[in-house]
Amino acid sequence: MSDDAGKYWRRSQLAMKSARQNIAIDEATACNRAYYAAFYAVSALFALEGKRFKRHSGVEAAVHRDLVNTGRWPKELGTTYSELHMRRTASDYDIEACLSAEEANDSVERAERIIDAVRTACPALDVG
Repeated sequence: MSDDAGKYWRRSQLAMKSARQNIAIDEATACNRAYYAAFYAVSALFALEGKRFKRHSGVEAAVHRDLVNTGRWPKELGTTYSELHMRRTASDYDIEACLSAEEANDSVERAERIIDAVRTACPALDVG
């Protein structure tokens, strides 16, 4: 496993832990951390394939182009990733956004689905 992939995977796991802990404290932070858990997990997968991106939009585009459109992931997972990204953007930049505990829980569940898909594709990530 590449060093970058392992680092991304560890960050994913830490972000997921933080997302779960923040559901009852701060819904916006929980949504942020859930997105980053998914982002880092997907980044680990792409790092194993020798792909790196400079922007979040590049990772999102690659999810659809390289995972969904090739049939590696179902369309629903691509939609799930995009919705996490949109919710994170709203929670971080829209001061008027008022996220509920239900939305925070939903974000955590969506991130878990993305992480599970990465884990299924690359079981070695979970070992290191």
